Amino acid sequence: MSLFGNKTEKQVNEEVQMNNSTNNVAKGTTIKGDIETFGNFRLDGNLIGNIQSKSRVVVGKEAKLEGNLYAQSAEIEGEIEGVLEITESLVLRSTAVINGDIITNKLTIDPGAQFNGKCRMGESVTKNDHKPVKQVEKGGAKPTSAAV
Repeated sequence: MSLFGNKTEKQVNEEVQMNNSTNNVAKGTTIKGDIETFGNFRLDGNLIGNIQSKSRVVVGKEAKLEGNLYAQSAEIEGEIEGVLEITESLVLRSTAVINGDIITNKLTIDPGAQFNGKCRMGESVTKNDHKPVKQVEKGGAKPTSAAV
């Protein structure tokens, strides 16, 4: 039996390489559909769909995501309409606009960032490891607003 459980060294090395890779959607690009990746992901264009990453996600200043974001960590500068479920740390930069709920272990909000929704924090709420949460239907309960 190997040191990494049932995985062979080759499988572990492949996973490490995938986690170290970076995917990018450039400014001026619009994608409709879900994105799943083991590696880092940077969105500078528009995505209508969900992002799921086992690593880090960056949403650039002029980017827009209409969907949910599931990741290990994330830094948001652009706009998101959807649920953010981040297992480790989430950073909202001053230009970030979030319309949806946040579930994360640690949260940093720069002055000027906008957040409209509910927030649950702490290690216990992120134990589900990317188990998608049900998104609130439009026209339902009104979320609270907070501008920092």
